[in-house]
Amino acid sequence: QEEPARPDPSEAVEEPEGSQSKQAFEKPLTLNYHKVEKPERKPTVLEWPPQVATNSVVTWCLVHVKVKQDLLGIGRLIQPQRITLGGCPATEEDTDAHVITFESELHGCGSELTMTEDVLIYTFTLTSAAMVDIECHYLRNHDVSSNVLKPTWIPNISNMVAEELLYFSLRLMTADWQFERPSNHYYLGDIINMEASVMPYHHVPLRVFVDRCVATLAPDVHTVPRYSFIEDHGCLVDATLTGSSSQFLSRSQDDKIPFQLESFRFQPQNDSQQLYITCHLKAAAASSPIDAENKACSFTDGWKAAGGDDQMCGCCDFRCAARKVGDLDSDSGRC
Repeated sequence: QEEPARPDPSEAVEEPEGSQSKQAFEKPLTLNYHKVEKPERKPTVLEWPPQVATNSVVTWCLVHVKVKQDLLGIGRLIQPQRITLGGCPATEEDTDAHVITFESELHGCGSELTMTEDVLIYTFTLTSAAMVDIECHYLRNHDVSSNVLKPTWIPNISNMVAEELLYFSLRLMTADWQFERPSNHYYLGDIINMEASVMPYHHVPLRVFVDRCVATLAPDVHTVPRYSFIEDHGCLVDATLTGSSSQFLSRSQDDKIPFQLESFRFQPQNDSQQLYITCHLKAAAASSPIDAENKACSFTDGWKAAGGDDQMCGCCDFRCAARKVGDLDSDSGRC
Protein backbone atom coordinates (compact mmCIF):
# COMPACT_ATOMS: atom_id res chain seq x y z
CA GLN A 1 0.00 0.00 0.00
CA GLU A 2 1.39 3.34 -0.98
CA GLU A 3 1.78 6.11 1.55
CA PRO A 4 0.57 9.59 0.64
CA ALA A 5 3.25 11.91 -0.58
CA ARG A 6 4.63 14.39 2.01
CA PRO A 7 5.48 17.88 0.94
CA ASP A 8 9.10 18.82 0.89
CA PRO A 9 9.68 21.52 3.51
CA SER A 10 12.30 23.09 1.33
CA GLU A 11 9.80 23.86 -1.34
CA ALA A 12 7.66 26.94 -1.14
CA VAL A 13 4.01 26.29 -0.74
CA GLU A 14 1.61 28.59 -2.44
CA GLU A 15 -1.35 29.56 -0.39
CA PRO A 16 -4.58 30.88 -1.67
CA GLU A 17 -4.90 34.63 -2.21
CA GLY A 18 -6.34 36.51 0.75
CA SER A 19 -5.12 34.03 3.35
CA GLN A 20 -2.78 34.99 6.23
CA SER A 21 0.62 33.50 6.54
CA LYS A 22 1.77 31.84 9.74
CA GLN A 23 5.36 31.76 10.92
CA ALA A 24 6.62 28.86 12.94
CA PHE A 25 9.20 29.48 15.72
CA GLU A 26 11.50 26.72 16.70
CA LYS A 27 12.20 28.26 20.17
CA PRO A 28 9.61 29.55 22.64
CA LEU A 29 9.28 33.33 22.99
CA THR A 30 10.67 34.87 26.15
CA LEU A 31 9.10 38.12 27.40
CA ASN A 32 11.22 40.33 29.62
CA TYR A 33 9.59 42.91 31.93
CA HIS A 34 11.40 45.78 33.64
CA LYS A 35 10.99 45.51 37.37
CA VAL A 36 9.47 48.69 38.74
CA GLU A 37 10.85 49.37 42.18
CA LYS A 38 8.43 50.91 44.63
CA PRO A 39 9.85 53.96 46.42
CA GLU A 40 10.72 53.29 50.00
CA ARG A 41 8.36 55.05 52.32
CA LYS A 42 9.98 56.55 55.36
CA PRO A 43 7.86 57.11 58.43
CA THR A 44 6.80 60.71 58.87
CA VAL A 45 8.43 62.32 61.89
CA LEU A 46 6.68 65.34 63.35
CA GLU A 47 9.15 67.81 64.72
CA TRP A 48 7.72 70.22 67.23
CA PRO A 49 9.37 73.61 67.68
CA PRO A 50 11.46 73.77 70.83
CA GLN A 51 9.54 75.01 73.80
CA VAL A 52 10.75 78.24 75.33
CA ALA A 53 10.47 78.51 79.07
CA THR A 54 8.13 81.24 80.23
CA ASN A 55 10.67 82.52 82.72
CA SER A 56 13.77 82.70 80.58
CA VAL A 57 15.62 84.85 83.07
CA VAL A 58 15.90 83.81 86.70
CA THR A 59 17.47 86.04 89.30
CA TRP A 60 18.82 85.10 92.70
CA CYS A 61 19.72 87.77 95.20
CA LEU A 62 22.38 86.58 97.57
CA VAL A 63 25.45 87.50 99.54
CA HIS A 64 28.77 86.61 97.88
CA VAL A 65 31.74 86.69 100.27
CA LYS A 66 35.40 86.16 99.38
CA VAL A 67 37.83 85.59 102.25
CA LYS A 68 41.62 85.55 102.12
CA GLN A 69 42.97 82.50 103.91
CA ASP A 70 45.52 84.82 105.51
CA LEU A 71 42.59 86.34 107.39
CA LEU A 72 44.65 87.95 110.13
CA GLY A 73 47.41 89.22 107.83
CA ILE A 74 50.17 87.32 109.67
CA GLY A 75 51.19 84.90 106.92
CA ARG A 76 49.26 81.94 108.39
CA LEU A 77 46.61 80.36 106.13
CA ILE A 78 43.34 79.24 107.68
CA GLN A 79 42.14 75.82 106.53
CA PRO A 80 38.85 76.09 104.55
CA GLN A 81 37.12 73.52 106.74
CA ARG A 82 37.83 75.62 109.82
CA ILE A 83 35.98 78.73 108.64
CA THR A 84 32.23 79.06 108.02
CA LEU A 85 29.69 81.74 107.17
CA GLY A 86 27.09 81.43 109.91
CA GLY A 87 27.67 77.67 109.99
CA CYS A 88 27.65 77.22 106.19
CA PRO A 89 30.84 75.81 104.63
CA ALA A 90 32.71 77.44 101.76
CA THR A 91 31.30 76.93 98.27
CA GLU A 92 34.59 77.43 96.39
CA GLU A 93 38.34 77.47 97.11
CA ASP A 94 41.00 79.13 94.96
CA THR A 95 44.19 77.31 95.94
CA ASP A 96 46.39 79.58 93.82
CA ALA A 97 45.10 82.89 95.17
CA HIS A 98 44.39 81.42 98.63
CA VAL A 99 40.86 82.81 98.59
CA ILE A 100 37.75 81.07 99.96
CA THR A 101 34.28 81.91 98.58
CA PHE A 102 30.94 81.73 100.38
CA GLU A 103 27.48 82.22 98.85
CA SER A 104 24.16 82.39 100.66
CA GLU A 105 20.64 83.75 100.30
CA LEU A 106 20.04 86.94 102.26
CA HIS A 107 17.98 85.08 104.88
CA GLY A 108 20.22 81.98 104.96
CA CYS A 109 23.31 80.86 106.86
CA GLY A 110 22.16 82.29 110.17
CA SER A 111 21.72 85.87 108.93
CA GLU A 112 20.05 88.36 111.25
CA LEU A 113 17.76 91.13 110.00
CA THR A 114 17.76 94.42 111.86
CA MET A 115 16.01 97.64 110.89
CA THR A 116 16.76 101.29 111.41
CA GLU A 117 14.76 104.29 110.29
CA ASP A 118 16.53 104.31 106.93
CA VAL A 119 17.84 100.82 106.17
CA LEU A 120 17.40 97.08 106.33
CA ILE A 121 20.58 95.35 107.55
CA TYR A 122 21.35 91.68 106.90
CA THR A 123 24.18 90.54 109.21
CA PHE A 124 26.26 87.40 108.69
CA THR A 125 28.99 86.11 110.99
CA LEU A 126 32.20 84.72 109.52
CA THR A 127 33.36 82.26 112.16
CA SER A 128 36.86 80.89 112.76
CA ALA A 129 39.47 81.51 115.42
CA ALA A 130 38.65 85.16 114.68
CA MET A 131 35.11 86.44 114.14
CA VAL A 132 34.20 88.86 111.34
CA ASP A 133 30.79 90.51 110.99
CA ILE A 134 29.52 90.99 107.43
CA GLU A 135 26.63 93.39 106.89
CA CYS A 136 24.47 94.07 103.82
CA HIS A 137 22.75 97.48 104.08
CA TYR A 138 19.68 98.21 101.92
CA LEU A 139 18.94 101.94 101.76
CA ARG A 140 15.61 103.19 100.46
CA ASN A 141 16.87 105.94 98.17
CA HIS A 142 19.01 104.03 95.67
CA ASP A 143 18.69 101.08 93.36
CA VAL A 144 20.96 98.08 93.78
CA SER A 145 21.78 98.10 90.06
CA SER A 146 23.00 101.69 90.03
CA ASN A 147 26.26 101.18 91.93
CA VAL A 148 28.84 98.49 91.28
CA LEU A 149 30.05 96.85 94.47
CA LYS A 150 33.83 97.13 94.81
CA PRO A 151 34.85 95.51 98.10
CA THR A 152 38.31 96.14 99.52
CA TRP A 153 40.25 94.00 101.95
CA ILE A 154 40.21 95.28 105.52
CA PRO A 155 41.90 93.17 108.22
CA ASN A 156 39.49 91.64 110.78
CA ILE A 157 36.40 93.50 109.48
CA SER A 158 34.57 93.65 106.15
CA ASN A 159 31.44 95.65 105.39
CA MET A 160 29.64 95.17 102.09
CA VAL A 161 26.88 97.56 101.15
CA ALA A 162 24.15 97.22 98.54
CA GLU A 163 21.24 99.61 98.17
CA GLU A 164 17.68 99.23 97.02
CA LEU A 165 14.37 101.08 97.07
CA LEU A 166 11.24 100.07 98.92
CA TYR A 167 8.31 101.02 96.69
CA PHE A 168 5.14 102.12 98.49
CA SER A 169 1.81 102.97 96.88
CA LEU A 170 -1.57 104.33 97.97
CA ARG A 171 -4.40 103.71 95.50
CA LEU A 172 -8.14 104.32 95.19
CA MET A 173 -9.84 100.97 94.51
CA THR A 174 -13.10 99.84 92.89
CA ALA A 175 -15.96 98.52 95.02
CA ASP A 176 -14.86 94.89 94.50
CA TRP A 177 -11.21 95.72 95.28
CA GLN A 178 -10.05 94.12 92.02
CA PHE A 179 -8.82 97.21 90.17
CA GLU A 180 -7.62 100.73 90.70
CA ARG A 181 -10.56 103.14 90.51
CA PRO A 182 -10.40 105.19 87.27
CA SER A 183 -12.17 108.21 88.81
CA ASN A 184 -11.45 110.20 91.96
CA HIS A 185 -14.92 111.79 92.08
CA TYR A 186 -17.16 110.91 95.05
CA TYR A 187 -20.48 112.12 96.43
CA LEU A 188 -20.80 113.16 100.04
CA GLY A 189 -21.26 110.02 102.15
CA ASP A 190 -19.75 107.63 99.58
CA ILE A 191 -17.30 105.03 100.82
CA ILE A 192 -13.75 105.61 99.58
CA ASN A 193 -11.87 102.32 99.18
CA MET A 194 -8.10 102.74 99.55
CA GLU A 195 -5.26 100.24 99.45
CA ALA A 196 -1.76 100.78 100.80
CA SER A 197 0.97 98.42 99.58
CA VAL A 198 4.72 97.86 99.50
CA MET A 199 6.77 96.01 96.88
CA PRO A 200 9.23 93.80 98.78
CA TYR A 201 11.36 92.76 95.75
CA HIS A 202 14.47 91.00 97.08
CA HIS A 203 13.90 91.62 100.77
CA VAL A 204 12.44 89.19 103.26
CA PRO A 205 8.61 89.26 103.18
CA LEU A 206 7.31 92.61 104.44
CA ARG A 207 4.09 93.78 106.11
CA VAL A 208 2.84 97.28 105.32
CA PHE A 209 1.16 99.63 107.80
CA VAL A 210 -0.63 102.97 107.51
CA ASP A 211 1.05 104.99 110.24
CA ARG A 212 -1.02 108.17 109.86
CA CYS A 213 -3.23 110.00 107.34
CA VAL A 214 -4.42 113.58 107.02
CA ALA A 215 -6.97 115.29 104.74
CA THR A 216 -6.39 118.88 103.58
CA LEU A 217 -7.67 121.31 100.98
CA ALA A 218 -4.18 121.74 99.48
CA PRO A 219 -1.25 119.39 98.82
CA ASP A 220 0.64 120.84 101.80
CA VAL A 221 -0.12 118.69 104.86
CA HIS A 222 0.52 121.64 107.19
CA THR A 223 -2.26 123.83 105.80
CA VAL A 224 -5.43 124.70 107.71
CA PRO A 225 -8.05 123.30 107.84
CA ARG A 226 -6.71 119.78 108.18
CA TYR A 227 -8.28 116.58 109.46
CA SER A 228 -6.20 113.70 110.85
CA PHE A 229 -8.25 110.51 110.50
CA ILE A 230 -5.47 107.94 111.10
CA GLU A 231 -2.92 108.62 113.83
CA ASP A 232 -0.88 107.03 116.63
CA HIS A 233 0.70 104.34 114.42
CA GLY A 234 -2.46 102.95 112.82
CA CYS A 235 -5.48 104.13 114.84
CA LEU A 236 -8.33 104.98 112.43
CA VAL A 237 -10.12 107.53 114.62
CA ASP A 238 -12.71 108.82 112.13
CA ALA A 239 -15.48 106.57 113.49
CA THR A 240 -14.88 107.72 117.07
CA LEU A 241 -15.27 111.37 116.04
CA THR A 242 -18.07 111.23 113.46
CA GLY A 243 -19.73 107.83 113.96
CA SER A 244 -18.85 106.89 110.38
CA SER A 245 -18.24 103.39 109.03
CA SER A 246 -14.58 104.10 108.25
CA GLN A 247 -12.44 101.05 109.06
CA PHE A 248 -9.46 98.86 108.23
CA LEU A 249 -10.37 95.59 106.47
CA SER A 250 -8.71 92.20 106.82
CA ARG A 251 -5.59 91.64 104.74
CA SER A 252 -5.43 89.20 101.86
CA GLN A 253 -1.64 89.40 101.91
CA ASP A 254 0.93 91.02 104.18
CA ASP A 255 2.26 93.55 101.68
CA LYS A 256 -1.20 95.12 101.18
CA ILE A 257 -3.75 96.59 103.57
CA PRO A 258 -7.22 97.83 102.52
CA PHE A 259 -9.17 100.47 104.43
CA GLN A 260 -12.34 102.50 103.94
CA LEU A 261 -13.06 106.16 104.59
CA GLU A 262 -16.53 107.70 104.47
CA SER A 263 -16.31 110.77 102.24
CA PHE A 264 -16.83 114.18 103.84
CA ARG A 265 -16.17 117.86 103.30
CA PHE A 266 -14.94 120.67 105.51
CA GLN A 267 -17.12 123.49 106.81
CA PRO A 268 -19.69 124.87 104.34
CA GLN A 269 -17.83 128.14 104.02
CA ASN A 270 -15.10 126.29 102.15
CA ASP A 271 -16.09 126.19 98.49
CA SER A 272 -13.32 123.82 97.43
CA GLN A 273 -14.53 120.63 95.77
CA GLN A 274 -11.20 118.84 96.24
CA LEU A 275 -9.63 117.03 99.17
CA TYR A 276 -6.02 115.90 99.37
CA ILE A 277 -5.33 112.75 101.38
CA THR A 278 -1.75 112.22 102.48
CA CYS A 279 -0.73 109.04 104.29
CA HIS A 280 2.53 108.05 105.91
CA LEU A 281 3.28 104.36 105.25
CA LYS A 282 5.83 102.04 106.78
CA ALA A 283 6.89 98.40 106.51
CA ALA A 284 8.20 95.79 108.91
CA ALA A 285 9.31 92.20 108.46
CA ALA A 286 6.25 89.97 108.07
CA SER A 287 7.67 87.65 110.71
CA SER A 288 7.71 90.41 113.34
CA PRO A 289 4.78 90.46 115.79
CA ILE A 290 1.98 93.02 115.70
CA ASP A 291 2.56 95.60 118.43
CA ALA A 292 1.48 99.07 119.53
CA GLU A 293 3.66 100.72 116.89
CA ASN A 294 2.80 98.39 114.01
CA LYS A 295 -0.95 97.89 113.92
CA ALA A 296 -4.20 98.58 112.04
CA CYS A 297 -7.05 99.46 114.42
CA SER A 298 -10.66 100.51 113.76
CA PHE A 299 -13.45 101.56 116.13
CA THR A 300 -16.63 99.46 115.89
CA ASP A 301 -18.24 99.12 119.32
CA GLY A 302 -14.73 99.24 120.66
CA TRP A 303 -11.27 99.07 119.16
CA LYS A 304 -10.66 96.10 116.85
CA ALA A 305 -7.43 95.05 115.17
CA ALA A 306 -7.38 94.05 111.49
CA GLY A 307 -5.17 91.08 112.24
CA GLY A 308 -3.38 90.54 115.53
CA ASP A 309 -4.49 91.06 119.10
CA ASP A 310 -7.21 93.64 119.84
CA GLN A 311 -5.31 94.55 123.01
CA MET A 312 -2.72 96.27 120.82
CA CYS A 313 -5.40 98.87 120.02
CA GLY A 314 -5.94 99.85 123.64
CA CYS A 315 -3.56 102.79 123.37
CA CYS A 316 -5.70 104.40 120.64
CA ASP A 317 -7.83 106.02 123.37
CA PHE A 318 -4.76 107.62 124.91
CA ARG A 319 -1.35 108.01 123.31
CA CYS A 320 0.57 105.13 121.74
CA ALA A 321 4.30 104.71 122.32
CA ALA A 322 6.78 106.95 120.55
CA ARG A 323 8.25 105.63 117.34
CA LYS A 324 11.29 103.41 117.56
CA VAL A 325 14.34 103.66 115.36
CA GLY A 326 13.36 100.28 113.87
CA ASP A 327 10.41 101.69 111.91
CA LEU A 328 10.70 101.72 108.14
CA ASP A 329 8.98 104.85 106.83
CA SER A 330 8.08 105.67 103.28
CA ASP A 331 7.79 108.96 101.52
CA SER A 332 4.26 110.32 101.75
CA GLY A 333 1.77 108.76 99.36
CA ARG A 334 -0.90 111.08 97.91
CA CYS A 335 -4.09 110.52 95.98
